[in-house]
Amino acid sequence: MPHSIDEAFTALPLRSLADAALARARSLGAEHADFRFERVRSAALRLRDARPAGSSDTTDLGYAVRVVHGGAWGFASGVDLTLDAAARVASQAVAMARLSAQVVRAAGADAGAPATPYGLGGRVELADEPVHAERTWVSSYEIDPFSVPAEEKSALLADWSARLMAADGVSHVDASLVTVHENKFYADTAGTVTTQQRVRLHPELTAVSVDEASGEFDSMRTLAPPAGRGWEYLTGTGWDWDDELARIPELLAEKMRAPSVEPGLYDLVVDPSNLWLTIHESIGHATELDRALGYEAAYAGTSFATFDQLGKLKYGSELMNVTGDRTAEHGLATVGYDDEGVEAQSWDLVKDGTLVGYQLDRRIARLTGFERSNGCAYADSPAHVPVQRMANVSLLPDPAGLSTEDLIGGVERGIYVVGDRSWSIDMQRYNFQFTGQRFFRIENGRLAGQLKDVAYQATTTDFWGSMAAVGGPGTYVLGGAFNCGKAQPGQVAAVSHGCPSALFRGVNILNTTQEAGR
Repeated sequence: MPHSIDEAFTALPLRSLADAALARARSLGAEHADFRFERVRSAALRLRDARPAGSSDTTDLGYAVRVVHGGAWGFASGVDLTLDAAARVASQAVAMARLSAQVVRAAGADAGAPATPYGLGGRVELADEPVHAERTWVSSYEIDPFSVPAEEKSALLADWSARLMAADGVSHVDASLVTVHENKFYADTAGTVTTQQRVRLHPELTAVSVDEASGEFDSMRTLAPPAGRGWEYLTGTGWDWDDELARIPELLAEKMRAPSVEPGLYDLVVDPSNLWLTIHESIGHATELDRALGYEAAYAGTSFATFDQLGKLKYGSELMNVTGDRTAEHGLATVGYDDEGVEAQSWDLVKDGTLVGYQLDRRIARLTGFERSNGCAYADSPAHVPVQRMANVSLLPDPAGLSTEDLIGGVERGIYVVGDRSWSIDMQRYNFQFTGQRFFRIENGRLAGQLKDVAYQATTTDFWGSMAAVGGPGTYVLGGAFNCGKAQPGQVAAVSHGCPSALFRGVNILNTTQEAGR
């Protein structure tokens, strides 16, 4: 049954605060103003060896006013829930915009040259967006995890931990659960008014094995991805926890005995539990248009997929079709409307191997000639300004694609990569290497035991260009993370990446212990 917006949230003076703030911004001459009220409740639970190791439960509540005044941005936030305070926050936002305009003009004068087309000195203008009046949206979940007693959550994690610890070879078990319940109210001077509610959670267990004789140790983590789901995700809907927990001890024991990989070129079959992170780093960030224009150069880098290559860049093989999507069910970046009042959409980023799109917010869309934003503005708290953030960026399966077993069956000498672990990628999202949780040697189309110390290394275009087969819909999994960082001051966002299993030919494999010793 679909949920409705929490009454405790709608009972807050959302509309009256918005009216007071927007009216003040209009009276001070703002060309645009928007008001965003948020309540974000986050809880975390940690267990070590089935015993409590820490917990937290916090709520971030407040509101923000963002304006365009004199062609410049202004922003301010507050927590005082009175009409006078809301109007005062709007006045502060306008004052900031006026100061920003002075700084930009002074910078332009010092430089002695006009602003570049996509640079700091241009006037802030926003792409048009239809008015969305009185809209509500609630994410897809069954049981709000905050309706479940903390004792029940802890008991479930303790039971799962005990199952792992009872197995031979498991020395320690770490368990954690992070849950978020997010409410947002948005209104702007154009007439858009939206109220939204999202629930998401991230359960995780890690088994650790220590060889007392040699001192060697290793670990293995559950593959269950974080998801825009409720408590039902841990009790049977969306993931087979019993099966995964039963398999981990044996897999970890095999990993402890596994030989170290011989470096060289291998064919790879990459499982969705690993490939989602490669998508995130080499496609997701690379197709954020603000990054491609240089806006993130001081912090998280730029992008090799520069704007002049739109429609031209051969990103990968013709089998490569990637979408940006703010509508995917259970996606961590799925919303009804973004933090600029733009309705959620799905669109192509890479089509038949060619770069055909970017992720946009309203300002970047107008700067670069797009008629409309595709809804990628997001702020992680009421104290932060919305910035361009990643949609659910996903590699589409082949409708007639093979199963993972059949992909493996087509490999004579290769490696099957499962689960994410560490990663490294350069500032342009071009040169990278990734490791994983589990690596299985493939010989003559069959799995032939685990390997360890494996990392695959490539450039983005070489890697995706080597993709020789894409799995079918039955191999597709929506992975993701809670902790994508961006912006200054830093913000954190949750995002999902769906993908099937896929086959890559002739990828360079490194031995991580040999690399570390150089």
